[in-house]
Amino acid sequence: MFFVYILFSKKLNRYYIGFTSNLNQRLDFHHNDTQSRKFTYNADDWILHFTLECKSKEQAIEIEKHIKAMKSKTYIQNLVKYPEIKHKLLSKYNV
Repeated sequence: MFFVYILFSKKLNRYYIGFTSNLNQRLDFHHNDTQSRKFTYNADDWILHFTLECKSKEQAIEIEKHIKAMKSKTYIQNLVKYPEIKHKLLSKYNV
């Protein structure tokens, strides 16, 4: 099982988009990041804003790419506001 997830930092007013096979471990990594070269190191207030369970790693990668390509805070906010977008993404990228 794989997840696409989006974190939000109020301090930076930025989103971070990623995918993982172990959501809890990945969130722990972001909250305890000690490597200053990593983007999430720049803030300590990351909250889980969105998750989407995917059937495969390939599907998760494609959906992550799609969300990143949108380059839009409004699109990310709409993912939460309109659950039907989740279903459309899952069927569009049904790999």
